[in-house]
Order: sequence, then C-alpha cells, then structure tokens
Amino acid sequence: MSTAPLHTAPVHPAPVQTVWWQLHPLTFLGAEPRALPADAPCAHRLGRLEPWLDYLVELGCDGLALGPVFASSTHGYDTVDHFRVDPRLGTDEDFDRLVAACRQRGVKLLLDGVFNHVSRDFGPFRDVRAHGAASAYASWFRIDWSVDGPDGFGYADFEGHRHLVALDHAEPAVQDHVRRVMDHWLRRGAHGWRLDAAYAVPSSFWRDVIGPVRADHPDAWFLGEVIHGDYTAAVSDGGLDSVTQYELWKALWSSLNDHNFFELAWTLDRHNGLAALFQPLTFVGNHDVTRMASRLDDPRHLAHALAVLFTVAGTPSVYAGDEQAFRGVKYEREDGDAEIRPAFPDSPSGLAPHGRPVYRLHQNLIGLRRRHPWLVRARTEVLHLDNQAFAYRAVDPESGARLAVLLNISDSPVDFPSVDASAERLLAGAPYDDAADAGPTHRVAPHAWAVLELPSSGDLRAH
Repeated sequence: MSTAPLHTAPVHPAPVQTVWWQLHPLTFLGAEPRALPADAPCAHRLGRLEPWLDYLVELGCDGLALGPVFASSTHGYDTVDHFRVDPRLGTDEDFDRLVAACRQRGVKLLLDGVFNHVSRDFGPFRDVRAHGAASAYASWFRIDWSVDGPDGFGYADFEGHRHLVALDHAEPAVQDHVRRVMDHWLRRGAHGWRLDAAYAVPSSFWRDVIGPVRADHPDAWFLGEVIHGDYTAAVSDGGLDSVTQYELWKALWSSLNDHNFFELAWTLDRHNGLAALFQPLTFVGNHDVTRMASRLDDPRHLAHALAVLFTVAGTPSVYAGDEQAFRGVKYEREDGDAEIRPAFPDSPSGLAPHGRPVYRLHQNLIGLRRRHPWLVRARTEVLHLDNQAFAYRAVDPESGARLAVLLNISDSPVDFPSVDASAERLLAGAPYDDAADAGPTHRVAPHAWAVLELPSSGDLRAH
C-alpha cells in the first residue's frame, strides 16, 4: 500500500477528538429479522436508544455511529427506501427526537449509507423487474439482458449475494440519488456518513457525489469502509475524510496471539504514514468481525490491544459491547453475525456486572486520550522490540509532548531501560513495579502493560 498522496489538495479534517460508539440498531434493539408487513404499525424502537446516550457519554465517547436505519428487507444492508426510517425502528419523528437527544448531550451522529447495492425490493429495481428494458430505471443497474434468468435478465450483485443488487455508479441518476439521500439526512441533523463497501465503488463516484454535498455541508464527515487496498488513494481520489484501519485491527490480535510484536511494530510504521495524511478510523471491533475478547487466545491481552487503540493516531471507535468484554464469533454462514450482533437490554442498568472492569478500563484510556488531545495526530517510535515485549513512544509532531506505552505478554517481568527513567506512570494494568520508577529502568510484570508520560522534547515542527 502506497502512502504517498495522489493529490496535493488538503483533505477535509475529521471531527477533532471524536470517539465513536458504534451499534447495529436493528439487532441492538431486538427488531424483527425481516421487514414488517405493509399494514403493520411502526415499532417505535429508536427512542430506546436515549438511555444509551448517557451511557456512551459516561464511557467518554462523543459520537454515535449507527448502522443502517433505513427501510430494508432484512439486516439493514439490503435497502428498500433510503428516504424512510425502517418501520421496525420507528418514524421520521422518532429519528428527529434521537437527533435532538444527541444534540442535548453534544453527541455527533454518524449514519450508515449503503450505496453500493440495494435490495431486490428496492423500488427502482422492482420497476425493472416489472417492465424490463422499458423501465425508466434500467440504467441504474448493471444488467445483462442476454441472460435468461428467473427475472428474464442477469444483473451484477454484491460478492455473489443475489439478493443484493449492485448499482451502476457510472449512471448520473444514481449519483444524483445518492447526493439527495446524503443531503436529506444531513439536513435532518446527521453529522456524517459511513459509506458501506466503499472499496467496491469507483473513487470517482464518491468524489462526484461528496463534492456537491460537502459544498452544502462543509462540516460533514465521510468515512469509507475499506478493508484492504490503497487507503491513501481511497481518501485522496474519492474525497473521503477517513477509512477503516483494518491493517491495525488485524495486527493487534495477530501479534498478541502469535507472540510476534514485530508485526505490530511494522504496522504502526505504516500507520504513521497514513496518519500524516488523514485520521484513520481505528477499532478493535465492529459489527462485521469476531469480538476481540473471543479472538484473543489469552484474555489478559485484551487490555494491551486497548492500550494501543487509544494511544495511536486516528479516530477511535468502540463497538457496543466491546467495552463490557462481550464475546461473540463471526461465522461465514447464514445468520453468521448473530453472536456479534446481540440484542441489548432496554437500558444500561440491565447489563451484567462482570463487564464493569473492562468498562472502567475503557473509561480510563479514553480519559487519558482526552487529557492528551494531540494523540489524534501522534507518531509512534519504537523504544524496545522483541517477540513478547514492545515499547513505543507516541509523539506530538507539533508540541513535542510524549507518552510511552510498554507492553509485556511474556511469563516473566520485563525491564525497559530505553524508557526515560524520569517518566511518570499514568495508567497500568496488572502489578507494576513501582520501585523501578526511580531507577534506570521500568519494569512491567508478566502479561501487564503501562502508559507513561515522558518529558517533552520541545516543539518538533522544525526538526
């Protein structure tokens, strides 16, 4: 992956200091697995998110990243109507009340836009099924009229899922539709968009759509879901503000499980290059992957992953339940997301108490990040590296402020003599040898970690 910018124009800045709390609303709120019958009353579930807004603020977050809320056939990623709230969640009025509740608490709202594909029940595609090539919407989809399929024609889909019909992103009417959808919900109070499967859409489409929308909503934020490929090109060519940092997510659990911190050190060096150009969306979990508490071979190392997440550059996101050490495995089968997308209780008071220690850990690490706001642009420098012990310095490239992060996943204590002896301990997990603080080394107990404040090196901008 090249980290060289393809364009010299500055990228629109991400929301400064935002820490997102992400949830998948249909499953979080226990909605029916399939769309309601046309004559069924709306289920006003969105209002049940309000108690969780106080919870996410208490956690230290200030952004709510919602999965799909628009009318869909099943799981939300098979949209039927981009302009209508899914009746399983509520109405426009329920959405407006949620926006007002977010604003009262200073919480930003990010919506999930599924613009690569739609449901077979999407209105324009239903029209094509009914009228064939004579449909006014025939150009909206990549259709092969020579194929004699069940519909009388063939069409491009999303990764082999026939119920997800791919849009034709070269069609001006599709571009106009997506622009109108984005504008509509931004005017109703959203702060930005997560763009689902952004990697499957031509960058030129995002650029042509986002440019006019940003002209009317200059503070809107656009996040692309990009799993692999050239992250920098996705941002610079597509006019996005950020992309999902899957490389860091993979390096975290892989390094911890394999006892190979060299992979993490290598990935953090690549992360430095990305962070010099934009703020990547960093995470240890989301609605599409096995939860970190289940992914890690040793549960003691969950804290190590979190310590890295909250001390490196970018815009962190916490997937609902991860802050309570929820477990859940993603399976490649029908309903394979069930474990990682459970229903939540009506309010935080219904959560089991055993998740509280990990919740407190999140609070402490997010609090540390709030007290060191320069971490959004930090650069990391290796201080110590071997298979089972890793120390890096997080440095503010502007002020010279510095933190040190010490990670030990071995069965023995580890000394870190390369860390400044005058460093002050800020946070630590498991027993930490306080007596070592005054000596020439810092000692971290087996399977423990620590974050230290280092003396500032002064303004680094001229270096």
